[in-house]
Amino acid sequence: MSSMLGAKIGLARAAGALSRLRGGGGTSAPGKVLLKLAPDALTVLSARLPQGSVLVSATNGKTTTAALAASVFRKAGIALVHNQAGANMAGGIASTLLAAAGPGGSIAGELGLFEVDELWLERLTGELKPRAIVLSNLFRDQLDRYGELETIAERWAATVKGDAGQNARLVCNADDPILADLGSERQEVVFFGIQDDSLALKGIAHAADAKHCRRCGAPYEFEVVYLGHLGRYHCPSCGKRRPTPTVLAESVVLEGVRGARFRLVTPAGEAEVQLGLPGLYNVYNALAAAALAVALGIPLERIVEGLADATAAFGRAETVTVAGRQAKILLVKNPVGANEVLRTLALEPGTHDLLAILNDNTADGHDVSWIWDADFELLADRTRLITCSGTRAPELALRLKYAGVAPDQIAVDEDLGRALAGAAAQRSPEDGTAPLYVLPTYTAMLALRKLLVARGEARSSWL
Repeated sequence: MSSMLGAKIGLARAAGALSRLRGGGGTSAPGKVLLKLAPDALTVLSARLPQGSVLVSATNGKTTTAALAASVFRKAGIALVHNQAGANMAGGIASTLLAAAGPGGSIAGELGLFEVDELWLERLTGELKPRAIVLSNLFRDQLDRYGELETIAERWAATVKGDAGQNARLVCNADDPILADLGSERQEVVFFGIQDDSLALKGIAHAADAKHCRRCGAPYEFEVVYLGHLGRYHCPSCGKRRPTPTVLAESVVLEGVRGARFRLVTPAGEAEVQLGLPGLYNVYNALAAAALAVALGIPLERIVEGLADATAAFGRAETVTVAGRQAKILLVKNPVGANEVLRTLALEPGTHDLLAILNDNTADGHDVSWIWDADFELLADRTRLITCSGTRAPELALRLKYAGVAPDQIAVDEDLGRALAGAAAQRSPEDGTAPLYVLPTYTAMLALRKLLVARGEARSSWL
C-alpha cells in the first residue's frame, strides 16, 4: 500500500466510524469518502483479490442470491470480500473493499462477491473487471428511477459487450426472455432455469413484463409460465426461443414459508437440494447461485451443502421474535415479487395476520401504483387482520378493500412503531402461536430493522 493511498484509506475509515457514531450504518459513507479521495480505489483494491471478483445483479433477489453464493463459497473454503449488508452502489462496494484492505497491498479475502444495483452494473463492471457476472431477472420496478425494462436491458447489453464484460463469464436466467437474448451472442454462457410443468401458472399474468421479442417485436408464445414472464417461450416470428439451461431445477416442491426442495441438475451430475428459504422465487435465487458456482468450478457436493446451509438475508424470509411472537419478514417491492410472496403465504393453512408497510421514498419508487398489479385477492379470504402502515398506508388499505378484504379486518396506522406493537399483540384466540407475517417495501424494511435493533429483537444489518 502506498503511503498516499494508506492515508486516504485512514481518512475514509475515520469517516465511517463517525457515521456510525451519529447513528448511520456506515455501509456507504466511508466508501464515498474514499472514492472522492481516490477515484480509482475500486480498481486498485479489487485487483488485490487473488481470485478476482464476481458480480450479481437483478431486479429481485440479488441480496439473497449473493447470500446463497456466499454460503456455497464458504463451503468450498474460499474467503470472501462481500457486501453482505446490501449496499450495492459504488460507495457500498468501496466500503466493503476498504474494510478488507490491509497493509502492504494485502486484502483480507480471496474472492470479491458483490451484488450490484441494476443501474450501476455498467460502471462497476468497468472498474471491478469481474471474472463472472450473474444476471438473474429483470422486472418492472421503481419506474420513476429506472424507467421501463428496455432502459436497463440496453445498458446491460452494452455492459456484456464492453471490454470488461466480454472478459467475464456470463451467467444468465434462461427463463427470462430479456436476459436470454443478452446472452445469445456470447460463447460459454451458463444458463439456468426451471424444468417442472407442475409449477405452471394458468397463463402469463397481467403484471408480467417481457411479453414481446426484443429482436422482432412479435409477442412471445409461452408453453409454460412459472413466475411473472419467466418460463419456456418462443417467438413465432423470428424463431428465437428459450436456450437450453446448463443448470436446472427439476421436481420442485414448495413447502410454504418453511422452504423448498428440488433436484439440481448440473454438467457434473444431479443432487437433491433442501432449501431453507421459501417460494419459487428463492428456487430461482438458489439456481443463480448454483450456476455461478458451476461457472467457477465449485464441486457439486459443496454447492449442495452451501445451499442447504444458507440462511435468509435480513428482511428476506427472515424470522424474528417481536413481543414474544414469531414474525416472518418478507420483502415486497414490485408486483412480481409481491405476487410470489402472496402465492407462498397462500400455501400456508388457516388464516393469517399481516403487517403490510408501504413506503414511497426514493429507494422504493415514488409511484406506488404497482400495488394494483399485486394479487392481494389470493389472501382476501385467508386473513384475520391486516395492519397497514408506512407513508402510503391509506392507499394500501384501499387496495385491500378492492381485493375483497373486509373493512373490519383492516387497521391503518402510519406510525411504524405503533403498528408493529398493535399487530404483534393481536393474537388469534384460536391459535396463539400463529406467526405475524410482515410485508415491508424496501425502506420500510430498513426502518423496521432499525426499530427491531433498538428494541433488542434483531442484529444490526451492517455487521
